[in-house]
Amino acid sequence: MNWWQTDHTHDAGARCWVEGADGHESFPVQNLPLGLFSDGDSGPRAGVAIGDSVLDLAGLVDAGLLPELDYLADFTRERLNELLALGTETRVALRHALFALLTDARHRDTVSPFLLPAAHADMHLPCEVGDYTDFYAGIHHAMRVGKLFRPDAPLLPNYRHVPIGYHGRASSVVLSGTPVKRPQGQLPGADGPRFGPTERLDLELELGVWIGAGNELGSAIPINEAADHIAGFSLLNDWSARDVQTWEYQPLGPFLAKNFLTSVSPWIVTPEALAPFREAAFARGAGEPTPLPYLLDSDDQAHGGLSLELGVWLQTRAMRDAGLPEVQLTAGNSQALYWTVQQMVAHHTVGGCNLMAGDLFGTGTISGEADGSEGSLLELTQGGKAPVTLPSGETRSFLQDGDRLRISAVARADGYASIGFGPCVGEVLG
Repeated sequence: MNWWQTDHTHDAGARCWVEGADGHESFPVQNLPLGLFSDGDSGPRAGVAIGDSVLDLAGLVDAGLLPELDYLADFTRERLNELLALGTETRVALRHALFALLTDARHRDTVSPFLLPAAHADMHLPCEVGDYTDFYAGIHHAMRVGKLFRPDAPLLPNYRHVPIGYHGRASSVVLSGTPVKRPQGQLPGADGPRFGPTERLDLELELGVWIGAGNELGSAIPINEAADHIAGFSLLNDWSARDVQTWEYQPLGPFLAKNFLTSVSPWIVTPEALAPFREAAFARGAGEPTPLPYLLDSDDQAHGGLSLELGVWLQTRAMRDAGLPEVQLTAGNSQALYWTVQQMVAHHTVGGCNLMAGDLFGTGTISGEADGSEGSLLELTQGGKAPVTLPSGETRSFLQDGDRLRISAVARADGYASIGFGPCVGEVLG
């Protein structure tokens, strides 16, 4: 089966015996994302989200309820790196086996003991992140930000030819819910830089891409094989200090402005779950260059895009105190990515760089072309010149202490069950 094709596990009519799973806003049986959880005195182990429950995958394997996958016993504890490294064939077999257990009520009595209410599960970062690379594939974000800093040449000449990226800091990749400590650094001023906490703390709405099977040092992953090296997707918020970034980014790019915290949601949504939501790659206009051959594949052009409805939500401390709900700041779609994830993998490795299981990519900030679809406050407020007014009467140009931010993603397509990612949340301390 090709990586973009659907099968029986995508049947919208399939029914799951787990209470609350059918029609769940994020985790129906058609999703089955992977995560790492613990409860009580137990150590971290692999789990699967189903409705408002977590299915203990490690427990299922140990109990012999996945007999054809009993070899997974060595790969389902402490971290998911080794499980993801097993690649597409194992991941598909696991999806099929779990789907069979959860849609056949005859398995209820034997499987139910391995279900835990999600509220009682402590989630962990799913993988030990060896390396983190952040791309810049959101063309509308790149265009808007470019206009702020280079109005006469918002997109540099290489943008449409090469998937731009930089190596981020793996040690500060954290799980959703980790508090955000306002970073300090050098801030630009009329009389030179000064040192202090950032006054322009921002979000970046991105998808996180988890690498599965890696490649050998000195080898390249061809574009037509890149999908086999992608284990799944999470939400990712690459928190940014815009004033620090403005001062430091030339000539080598951001440093302290982005190395203090990157939040990811806990569940890895697999490529198989997302098959119904595949779209063509970003449509290039007349006069735009065709990608070089190592970045061009007909299947990737036809199916390499993803249609995910994305959102950014904010609740200030004053809003919480007044009992006001969070407010949606923006709404966009991942179809705005100029480069596909497969192109990112092919480009990252074309020079011989070796990827490893558990490596993480950020897609870059995803913004739409229309107003209201911006993936950062830098764009939404035009660099702080057009503050957003909130239901509390407050305004925001950038994030303030006590602000709680949530990013979301939902996949919808006619004839298929909608699936989600769960939230990616962070609250600014202070």
